Amino acid sequence: MITRLKGCPVNRALPVVRLRVPTDEDAVAWHRAFAHPDVMEFRGGRAAELSVYEELTARQRRHDAERGFCLWTMLDEDDRVIGFTGAQPWEREWGPTGQIEIGWRLAREQWGKGYVTAAARQTLERVRAAGVPEVVAMVDARNERSIAVTRRLGMRLAEVFATPDDRRGHCYRLDLNAPATHAE
Repeated sequence: MITRLKGCPVNRALPVVRLRVPTDEDAVAWHRAFAHPDVMEFRGGRAAELSVYEELTARQRRHDAERGFCLWTMLDEDDRVIGFTGAQPWEREWGPTGQIEIGWRLAREQWGKGYVTAAARQTLERVRAAGVPEVVAMVDARNERSIAVTRRLGMRLAEVFATPDDRRGHCYRLDLNAPATHAE
């Protein structure tokens, strides 16, 4: 089956992407992959320190062991680390606290190739299999690329909100028990 992306050539299939629980080494790979200012535009514009990714990968291993899902390392067809995608509880005191959020981050040189959509669809399958009934995606209102991914996943805008730093955000929702409808 060929899955087509909106705005892409008619015969363009989604790429092969593999997800794995992050390793210690993935912290370094994530740190490198996310060093581009465009990648971090909606996360303060600067790459985080390596120690942030070391803590994040360790936390994701715990999430996977405890919940059966996490932010997985995203690998391309050559097994190169190109980013992450997955799910974790929204733990901030604002927004959908306690709900399961899906998210993604991709190395700049991989943008526009369909990796995030392919990986996010795998994420939805895995989270559904883990028994999660609904997911949210928290997206900066200016982040058109991520908004497009939420639409391809069949998510719907549920709420517009102000973040603590006074940016405008969107909360998208998807009922995982409803029949799958991927926008093309």
